[in-house]
Amino acid sequence: MFACYIGTMLPSLEHSLCTWKDPLKLRLFIGRAKNSCVKNLISGRRRFISCSTNMAKDATISSDIQLANAKVIYSIAPATGHNQESHPECNLRVPAIVGALEKMELTAKHRSSELIELKHFGPASVEDISSVHARAYVLGLEKVMDQASERGILHIEGSGPTYATASTFQDSSIAAGAGLAVLDAVVAASRKSPEPPSGFALIRPPGHHAVPEGPMGFCVFGNIAIAARYAQRVHGLKRIFIIDFDVHHGNGTHDAFYEDPDIYFLSTHQDGSYPGTGKIHEVGRGQGEGTSLNLPLPGGSGDVAMRTVFDEVIVPCAQRFKPDIILVSAGYDGHLLDPLASLQLTTGTYYMLAASIKQLAKELCGGRCVFFLEGGYNLESLSYSVADSFRALLGEPSRASEFDNPAFLYEEPSTRIKQAIEKAKAIHSL
Repeated sequence: MFACYIGTMLPSLEHSLCTWKDPLKLRLFIGRAKNSCVKNLISGRRRFISCSTNMAKDATISSDIQLANAKVIYSIAPATGHNQESHPECNLRVPAIVGALEKMELTAKHRSSELIELKHFGPASVEDISSVHARAYVLGLEKVMDQASERGILHIEGSGPTYATASTFQDSSIAAGAGLAVLDAVVAASRKSPEPPSGFALIRPPGHHAVPEGPMGFCVFGNIAIAARYAQRVHGLKRIFIIDFDVHHGNGTHDAFYEDPDIYFLSTHQDGSYPGTGKIHEVGRGQGEGTSLNLPLPGGSGDVAMRTVFDEVIVPCAQRFKPDIILVSAGYDGHLLDPLASLQLTTGTYYMLAASIKQLAKELCGGRCVFFLEGGYNLESLSYSVADSFRALLGEPSRASEFDNPAFLYEEPSTRIKQAIEKAKAIHSL
């Protein structure tokens, strides 16, 4: 898919982007690409989308009607080749979710009038990805795939436990493209219906840690950041409101828009967790001052904390910002059963968040909202929580009680939670 040779390397290699650490300590250098090849790489992205339903109709005739009448539009990009055994961010994650959705009959196969799965979408183009990431990084990652195929898994030094395989560039580009395809469909539906479907990109590798200069923390390309820029550039949606409820701070998204007044980034995350960024006093810089809100929550925070945060912080922020669309970094690693953190969110918490965000989008921006899968590393809690998010977006009752066990919960640190919330409200004049 990406057969174009990047071009001849300069005799004196110009730029050391990052170190790919394998037994031979391979260093990656970025050279200058031939102009003709670059033009091929950055030519407009060719995205081919078809809808998967049970209805035997001509896709070109029924597509608009199907989109407008659906309740959830989703895409699947499991990145099966991007995998490291025993790594928490492995290629079992998306198939586990899809398997749970199939078992619970929450797929287009079972409910074709309400659920639409987008298929045959193309990868994000280099131009799309470079709207967020340095072009040298994007082209360099593609170039190093040959080394990955020869040497197996490469580990990226200084980026947290992030790895690359021979298919990482292709898989990451397709993940970003899957998100853009859902965004396209949701926006198209919003022009046909006052109550458009919500979108959900079931994709990996995740993206919210990937910084403009490179990968970080399991993340390769910033899927949601790429979608935000795309929404502005292609659809004319100027004001983007991003909610990140992953247990870890979305530092990559935060950095990409820290000086941008038109993209509001709001993150709730566990205080002191990886990568140690997202301090409460970080509110944006320059023209972007006031459009970043970071709310670190103490370990042990759970359902009560998140309900309070939504009502007292997220809602008033969004109302004041007046977005054209809401994008969501949907990380499920804050679940009580997840091994990488110590919040005690439940499947019911995630149902509440999805239902509340859907309603907020309906009130503020014509119902336009798209969820992007981020973290979540206990396959069972991840799958059940995403399934209950689908139910929330469908407007159906939660079935979280079938999975959540109240016996595992303990008292939330209410005093510290209240202090954090009140401090954020004071800083942002809420």
